[in-house]
Amino acid sequence: MVRRETLWVSAVALGTVLTVPPASAGEAPRRTIDLAQGWRFQQGDLPAQPLTPAFDDAEWQSISLPHSWNRLGEYRAERSADTNNFQGAGWYRLRFPTPQKLKGNRAILQFDGVGAIADVWLNGHYVGQHKGAYSRFRFDVTPFLSTKGDNLLVVRADNSKPKPGSPTADVLPIAGDFFLYGGIYRGVSLIVAPSAQIDLLDHAGPGVYASVASVDDTSATIDLVTKLRNQDGKSRDLTVVAAIQDAEGGKVAEVSAPVRLAGGDDTSVQQTFTVPKPRLWQGRADPYLYRVAVELRAGGKVVDRVEQPLGIRTFHMDPDKGFFLNGKSLPLHGVSRHQDRLGKGAALSDADHVEDMDLIAEVGANTIRFAHYQHVQKWFELADERGMVVWAEVPYVSAASFDGGDPSPAIVANARQQLIELIRQNYNHPSVVTWGVGNEIDSYSIFTRKAVKAKDLLKNLNDLAKKEDPRRLTTFADCCTDSPYGGPIDAEPLVGTTDVAGYNRYPGWYGMKPEDMGPALDALHKRFPAMPMSVSEYGAGGALTQHSDNPHGGVINAFGRPHPEEFQSLVHEENWRALKARPYLWAAWVWNMFDFASDFRVEGDAIDLNDKGLVTYDRKTRKDAFYFYKANWSSEPVVHVNGRRYSNRAYPVADIRVYSNAPSVSLRVDGADLGPQPCPERICVWHNVPLKPGTNRIAASAVFSGKAVSDEITLNGPDPLKNGLRINAGDLTEQVLEDGRHFGSDHFFDGGEAKALNPKDITAFFARGVKDKVVVGATSAALYNGYREGRFAYEIPLPDGDWQVTLSFFEPELTAAGKRTFSVKANGKIALASIDPFLLAGGALKAVERSFPVTVQGGRLSLAFERGKGAALVSAIEITR
Repeated sequence: MVRRETLWVSAVALGTVLTVPPASAGEAPRRTIDLAQGWRFQQGDLPAQPLTPAFDDAEWQSISLPHSWNRLGEYRAERSADTNNFQGAGWYRLRFPTPQKLKGNRAILQFDGVGAIADVWLNGHYVGQHKGAYSRFRFDVTPFLSTKGDNLLVVRADNSKPKPGSPTADVLPIAGDFFLYGGIYRGVSLIVAPSAQIDLLDHAGPGVYASVASVDDTSATIDLVTKLRNQDGKSRDLTVVAAIQDAEGGKVAEVSAPVRLAGGDDTSVQQTFTVPKPRLWQGRADPYLYRVAVELRAGGKVVDRVEQPLGIRTFHMDPDKGFFLNGKSLPLHGVSRHQDRLGKGAALSDADHVEDMDLIAEVGANTIRFAHYQHVQKWFELADERGMVVWAEVPYVSAASFDGGDPSPAIVANARQQLIELIRQNYNHPSVVTWGVGNEIDSYSIFTRKAVKAKDLLKNLNDLAKKEDPRRLTTFADCCTDSPYGGPIDAEPLVGTTDVAGYNRYPGWYGMKPEDMGPALDALHKRFPAMPMSVSEYGAGGALTQHSDNPHGGVINAFGRPHPEEFQSLVHEENWRALKARPYLWAAWVWNMFDFASDFRVEGDAIDLNDKGLVTYDRKTRKDAFYFYKANWSSEPVVHVNGRRYSNRAYPVADIRVYSNAPSVSLRVDGADLGPQPCPERICVWHNVPLKPGTNRIAASAVFSGKAVSDEITLNGPDPLKNGLRINAGDLTEQVLEDGRHFGSDHFFDGGEAKALNPKDITAFFARGVKDKVVVGATSAALYNGYREGRFAYEIPLPDGDWQVTLSFFEPELTAAGKRTFSVKANGKIALASIDPFLLAGGALKAVERSFPVTVQGGRLSLAFERGKGAALVSAIEITR
C-alpha cells in the first residue's frame, strides 16, 4: 500500500475488483486550450505595470510560445551583436476569449515552465507567483475570467542573477555552469475541468500516482493513489474507476471504489491492481508501456478522466555488481543533457526534443542524466518510450548560500518546493530510477579553501524524496570527496547521505592524467565499499576548428583556448577503458551529449559555451568522440575515420585512427591498399601513413554480415620541399601564423615534458588576478604559449637534402644567466653548444632564435636536446630548405 504522510491528505478503503457498468459516451470531461499564439513581449521592467486593456502594447514584439529573450553561445572568439544574455524582467501580454460551457467547471491556467520567477495577472487581478524556472505550475483562474469579451493575461518573468538583494536570491539554482534562461520558454494552456475532479492543483502533478509493489513471472501488483478535489459547494457521491490498458488499448485489469467527496474538500483513494503475466519494461531492449486510465464517475457519467504511463519493472543496485533491471545485470552507459540549443536558448519545440533523443539513441546510450533541473514533460515521455534509464534531479547546484553559511529558510523552502514538483509531476515515468538531490554542492570549498555548509540541506532533500517516493533511490553528484585539487580539512562528509552516489570526475581535463580514472575510482570504492557508486560526469572539451597532430604533446587549457578535438577523443578513450572495466559502477554518464550555454566560459573556439558535448550546440555535427561511443555502445555497424576537420595537415605523415565495432578494418589511401588493422577497444590505428603534397583520399571499410560499410575523408598533405616543416613544441594545437607559416602541434618527440607558459587549467582558479606572462620580442605569441623541457629528442620525417633548422627559445622561470645551459645535437653531432636562453636573450621571458644547417639522409632528421646545468627546452622548431 502506498502511504505518504505529507503527500496524501486522507485515504479511503481499498477498492475491490467488480463489474463496472460502461460509462455513457459524451464530451471529454476536460478541455485543454493551447495559448501559444498571439503574445506581445517587452524586455526589461516598465515604469507602469501593463495590467489593463487600455495599456498600449502596439510597440511590443509579437511572439509565440515557447519563447525566451536570451540568445547566447557562439562558435567564435568574441560575442556578436546577436548575443542577448540580459538577466532581469520581461513582460508578456495575451488576449484570449473566455471558454464556452464554463458553468459548473473550473478554469486552470497551466504554465509548463517560466524562467525563473513568474508573476501572473488576469484581467487586472493578481493570480499568483511561482518561483523556480523548471517545473510546471497551475493557477485556478475561474473567479477572474471575463463574462463579457476577451481576457487579458499578463505575465512578468524574471531571471535576474541570483545574488544578495535580487528577486532570485532565494530561488534555486543559486549558481551553476549553465545559463538560466528568461521567458515563457515552455507552453501555456487553459484547462477547463469539472469542479469535482482528479486533482489538478497537487503541485501540478497528474493527481494519479501508480507504483509497482511486487512483480514475478505470473503477476504484478500495482498500487494506485488518486487524489480528488471538489470545488463545488455541495457533496458528491462518486466512483473512482481505474483500469490498466496494454499497449494496444486492451483492458488487463480494472478496480472500482466509491467515494463521498464533500464540498470544498480534497481526499485520496488508494487502490490495488493485479496484472496477470506482465510484460516488463526492459529498458532499450523492450520499453513496453501500459497505461493507467482513471475515471471519476457520477452514476454512469464520466465526470473526469486522466491517463498516465505505467512501466512494470523492478531495479536494484549492488555496490560490487552495479545496476540490475528486473533481476538482470544491465551496465548503464550514457550521457547527460542540458535543454538548450543554438538560436533558441531553452525555448525548444517537441521536434527539438525528439531530435535530441534520436541522437542519444543513435550513440547507443541506455541511460540519461537530466541535468541539472527538471526537464520538460515531453523529455520524460520520450525516455519512457525509448527505454532510457533516468537520473532526474532538482537544481541544488554548486551552492545554496552566498557566504558559505547555512542556506536561508527561504532557500530551503524553495528547494523543497521544487523537489516535490519534480517528484509528483514525474512520479509515473518508469524511466526514472533515481531522484538527484544535489550536484557539486560543496564545490566552493575547492575554490575558497573554506568548508561549505551543504550537508543539512542535502539531508533535508534526501529525507523529503524518500517520504515522497520510497520506492525509488536518492542520489547526488559529488565533486570533492578526496579531491585531487585539495580543500579544507574540515569539509563535511557527504557520501552516505543519499542511497547511492555519483562522482563528477575529469581525469585528463581538470588535472590528473586521462589514465588516472581507474585508480581514482578504485580508491573511492575502497573507502565506501557499501555505497553503490556511479560516475555522474566525465569528459573533455572539443573544438571543431582546433586540432592536434599528437594529443600527448601538450598541456590542455581546460579553462581557455585551445580545445583540440583530438584531445577530447583521447580523454574519452582512456576514461572509457577504465569505466567499462569496473563492474561495481552502476552507471557512467558522459558530460555532455551537446555543447551548451555557459556565460562565464571563453574556451576552445567558442564564446559562452561549454564545449564538452559529443555533438555541437546546433546538433549539426557529431564530433569524433561521438563515434567512439557509437562504436562501443551501438549494435549498428560503425566505421568512422577521425580527423576529417583537420584537413590541411602540417606534416607529411599522419596516424590514421578509425573507430569501428568491426573486428578489423581495411584502409586505402588514394586507392593504394594499406591492409587491415585489428580494432581493439573499437580503435583501429595506422601509424605514420605518408601523405603526398595535395589531396589524399583516405577510405576505411569493414564487412558486417556480408555487407561492406565504409567511410572516407580527404586530407591535404604539405610540401616540405617547397614550404619546409615546422613544429610548435610543447603545444597541443597546430598554428597557422599571419604570414602563412604552418606549425604543427608538438610531435615526433621522445622524452621531456610539455609545459604551458600561462596554464588555463584547474590551478588557474587558484591564481585569479595573476597577470599572464608575455614573451617579449616574439614574432608570434602562439609559438611561445608552450614549450618542451627536460632531456628529449625528435625524429622528424623529412626528405633527404640540405636544410636549415631554426630553434626558438626563451627563459620561462629562472632569473639569472648560467643557471640553465644545454646543447642540441643534429644527427648525432653538436649543432648548438652551451645554450643559455637567459644570457642570449638578455633576460627572462624574452625571445631568442638560433639556426644551423643540417643534411638529411634516410628521410629522418634527429634532434637531441641534452641537459647541461639545467633542463633543455625549446618552444618552436622551423626547418626550411
